[in-house]
Amino acid sequence: MTIKPLNDRVLIEPAKAEEVVGGIIIPDSAKEKPLKGKVRAAGNGTKDEEMIVKPGDTVLYGKYAGNEIEIDGEKLLMMRQNDILAIVVE
Repeated sequence: MTIKPLNDRVLIEPAKAEEVVGGIIIPDSAKEKPLKGKVRAAGNGTKDEEMIVKPGDTVLYGKYAGNEIEIDGEKLLMMRQNDILAIVVE
């Protein structure tokens, strides 16, 4: 299934949470929500706000930003561009 966000919305694939810390395996219930992800799709922006992020960008976002959705068994986040804190430049 292909999703095309509207206006200033962005579809993000969250980075995988750390599973092993210092040799200890962390259970799913104790994993912290990742704050970094990759942009999978982005809308066209609005007349007042141009779209800065583009598919493929790695971004940082707030801990409680966005709405979690499931597409084809994969958990993704849909959020407004304003909820993105920064683009990671590597």
